Amino acid sequence: MLPEEKLDQILARFEYLEALLNAGAEPAKIAEISREYSELKPVVTQIEAWRQARADLEEAEGWMTDPEMRDLAEEELPRLKSRIPEMEQALRVALLPKDAADARPAILEIRPGTGGEEAALFAGNLLRMYQKYAEKHGWRFEMMELTETELGGVKEAVARIEGEGVFARLKYESGVHRVQRVPETEAGGRIHTSAATVAVLPEVEAVDIDIPASDIRIDTMRASGAGGQHVNTTDSAVRITHIPTGIVVTSSEKSQHQNRANAMAVLRARLFEAERDRAASKRAETRKSQVGSGDRSERIRTYNFPQGRLTDHRINLTLYSLDKVMEGEIDEVVDALIADDQAAKLAEMEV
Repeated sequence: MLPEEKLDQILARFEYLEALLNAGAEPAKIAEISREYSELKPVVTQIEAWRQARADLEEAEGWMTDPEMRDLAEEELPRLKSRIPEMEQALRVALLPKDAADARPAILEIRPGTGGEEAALFAGNLLRMYQKYAEKHGWRFEMMELTETELGGVKEAVARIEGEGVFARLKYESGVHRVQRVPETEAGGRIHTSAATVAVLPEVEAVDIDIPASDIRIDTMRASGAGGQHVNTTDSAVRITHIPTGIVVTSSEKSQHQNRANAMAVLRARLFEAERDRAASKRAETRKSQVGSGDRSERIRTYNFPQGRLTDHRINLTLYSLDKVMEGEIDEVVDALIADDQAAKLAEMEV
């Protein structure tokens, strides 16, 4: 059964927030109150619908003793008995602890792994796939750093993605993406295996994580691009080194001011995610699944071009629609990963 006391607490909190909004909350707090109210509203709707369905079931069961209502009861009871467990499951999922970072914009980082130029070309394919995916969802996709090879591959790509549910959906993409195909750089027809790494980090505000000035070293350098593209004759590129961890972040767009802002945003995101990883590693002792852990050393997915096959190794999901996937249609994979993650969390709660 669902925890009735917890449901009552949610309803009471929702009514309290509603009263604050109706009474005119303080301007400084109105955004925070509105956000919490919006988050609770769909949960409250589910609670009320579930309780109403249970009341309807009890009423229909009472009709069975009434000759005039018995036919209606026999029609309603099967529907309600099948519907209520589905509503309970949906409500259990809604009550799962929320990842505080889910509502944040995301920092997407893509780099080639093993495989030389073919890996760089595949990294470029992944960048395009995520750009297409963002476009389909109406998200804003902003390149923060892009270094390309002479053949059009990607040495490094860093992008900021903003929109509803961005990090909640993209966080499952972190890891090693492996590709199997005949390289574009080869005419021999042999299938090669190469890889690219993807990291998805929640964007962090300066108030969320304090980085003392004494912990960083900022160097400026001359910007350069593949094939002479975007070459800047001034020392506008910025490299920031976080001394305690050794993390190095660079940004080489045309504006030095913007480069500093971009590099600091990425550094904050990496430090914040490192702390999240430390917390997740403690929880992982009791949980074998790596879904959602952000472990970027794990091979999570294989893209087999000759067979048109995509396989996500974490949940043993195989799709034969690779052409559509590379055009940004990855919702089927993401939805399956979210469902698997929710099932694992529900299982943890029931232990």
